[in-house]
Parts: sequence; C-alpha cells; structure tokens
Amino acid sequence: MTKGFTDHPAFRGGCQCGAVRYAVAAGPAKDSVCHCRMCQRATGNAFAPLVEVKADRVRWEGTPREWASSTVAWRGFCATCGTPLYYRSGDSIELMAGTLAPGTGFAPVSNTSVESRVDWLPSLTGPGHETSPALIAKVQSFQAPEEG
Repeated sequence: MTKGFTDHPAFRGGCQCGAVRYAVAAGPAKDSVCHCRMCQRATGNAFAPLVEVKADRVRWEGTPREWASSTVAWRGFCATCGTPLYYRSGDSIELMAGTLAPGTGFAPVSNTSVESRVDWLPSLTGPGHETSPALIAKVQSFQAPEEG
C-alpha cells in the first residue's frame, strides 16, 4: 500500500443541496490536510481536509461541474449550490472531508504545502463555543438531509 494510505470502509457524501452525491467503494484511502494557496482559495478556508482515493472507486449521483485550477488540477463542485466537492489530478480524486456523510471517519496522516499555512492557525487552540439553542430554533435550513 502507498505511504499514508490505509484500508477504509465504503463511505458516502455530497453537496449541500443534494444535487450531487457520491459513494466510494471500500479500499485504500489517505486522509490529509493541504495548506496550499490553491486549496485555500478553492475552499474559502485556511486549508482543505481531503480524502484521497482512486477516481474509479467513486460513483456519482448527479454530475459535478469542474474547473481547471492549474495544468494538473481540476476542482469539482456542485453547479447548483456551489459546494466544493473535490480536487482531481491523474487517476486520483481527493474528496473534501466536509462533504462526507456524518459518522465517516477522518484522521489526517499528513499536512502538505505547509509553507503556505496561515500564521493564525496555531491560535485556534482556545476554548470552543456551541451554537446557541435560540439561534438553532429560529434557523430554517435549506440544505438536503445528510446521509449517515
């Protein structure tokens, strides 16, 4: 098995609106975090948490749109709601961990492109705060139900 890859059970995921879903067959996968500027901009975040698998193990329900962010990388997303779904290069696809169905394990084994890591990231070790029950009570979500 390639370095960092472990056997994963089958898993599912998809976008916010439910127009694009995927199912991944059991097999080798690698959980990692990428800090490169392309991933930061593609996700609108400090880093991209990714699950890498061979692209031929992914079965799609709905069709993601793609945009070539470089000469070696294609970014997949839902054309309806805009959810970033993956980064594809060669015969591998790296699915965004935020699109995984609840309960899917994710345990990063590496950080890549650390030269671009944002300098404020280490300061996030402070206390966390849960969402206010009053806010939860008044929010109506338009997101598709999550698969579990």
